[in-house]
Amino acid sequence: MNNRRFARTAGWLALPCLVAAGLLAWYVTREPATPFEQAQAATPFEPAAVSRGEYVARLSDCVACHSLPGKAPFAGGLEMATPLGAIHATNITPDKQHGIGAYTLADFDRAVRHGVAPGGRRLYPAMPYPSYVKLSDDDIQALYAFFMQGVQPANQPNIPSDIPWPLNLRWPIALWNGVFAPTASYAAKPNQDTLWNRGAYIVQGPGHCGSCHTPRGLAFNEKALDESGAPFLAGALLDGWYAPSLRQDPNTGLGRWDEAQIVQFLKTGRNAHAVVYGSMTEAFNNSTQFMQDDDLAAIARYLKSLPGDPQRDGTPWQYQAVTASQDAPGAHTYATRCASCHGLDGKGQPEWMPPLAGATSALAKESASAINITLNGSQRVVAAGVPDAYRMPAFREQLSDQEIAEVLSYVRGTWGNNGGAVDAKAVGKLRGHTDPASSSPIILHMR
Repeated sequence: MNNRRFARTAGWLALPCLVAAGLLAWYVTREPATPFEQAQAATPFEPAAVSRGEYVARLSDCVACHSLPGKAPFAGGLEMATPLGAIHATNITPDKQHGIGAYTLADFDRAVRHGVAPGGRRLYPAMPYPSYVKLSDDDIQALYAFFMQGVQPANQPNIPSDIPWPLNLRWPIALWNGVFAPTASYAAKPNQDTLWNRGAYIVQGPGHCGSCHTPRGLAFNEKALDESGAPFLAGALLDGWYAPSLRQDPNTGLGRWDEAQIVQFLKTGRNAHAVVYGSMTEAFNNSTQFMQDDDLAAIARYLKSLPGDPQRDGTPWQYQAVTASQDAPGAHTYATRCASCHGLDGKGQPEWMPPLAGATSALAKESASAINITLNGSQRVVAAGVPDAYRMPAFREQLSDQEIAEVLSYVRGTWGNNGGAVDAKAVGKLRGHTDPASSSPIILHMR
């Protein structure tokens, strides 16, 4: 009697478990809906569509992850470190064996906007599909036309990820997407004008600015994906660099920049406040300088609308003149190693040698950017096809961890800077995990 009761109870318990397992299996293996399910892409594509797609690829900075110096454009191979292990960007040329040449428009849309490759294979969110989902249908079609007809096929095999089992199982990504990834394209805000909406579309969508500049949660999700969340573009640490706030924070953000200066920075790589460095150098070299002027103006308008956080950012920075004492730790190193470019007064030589007085890297509590660029130097900036003549040199061979810590502490505590002291252990940690900047940047000449 007890055995029969146990079997009946077990049967009733098994039923909802089986239903739940079935629903889970359906959810993680289903393919996202796409408006292009029945679309038959015309080939050859109209030249205007291919040209438009090339521009969308520039907006989206596809080359940053999918190309390597000296290799075929978009052939993949870039190694990206994650907390779970290394993954490698894939070949997205129209090669039918290793690339995306066999993708239909629907396949392409699912991969770009939803992170699902043909066969239901989930892409790691290192591919910024939580941002790309905001791309319009027209831009997706144009992007597809460019990759199918404007890019040369490259017979380059993809490199498997180094993430060990069971962490390399991809079906849980579907659950992550359900919690953290939006599913709809950008919808214009009726209470904002056309310029603001265009800027919001670029910043949130193809520009995927939040991928670097928005802090991440415990699940590696961006804490906000648009202006409705205060953490959106509020600054974040990523790959040994601190991507600063793009909000109106007066110290660590764009509060002291006007719209024209934002446009100038994105168009030329420099302005009176700063010169591109770190990961932003790659974004400038292959993306922002190619944007149309009205799009740059739209980005500036949108960014200037994002309020700062006075509680987080503190009292606005003001320059304080000082008489450098050679007895102060780091002062002698600064005078002999740094002042010839950045000035004894810390004001630099705008717009070629950036000021350190009031620099974000000297005001942010996170010191990673200051340490990284001092250790490893800056990548070459190539504006309008002309390489820059002035680069920050690498000091990893010339200065010890303690000397770098002292000179950076001096910079971060002088001229009104209040970023705080730098510890030699932090320098040593980055020394072991970073490499000198390459003098041969990826510069893509698409056609």
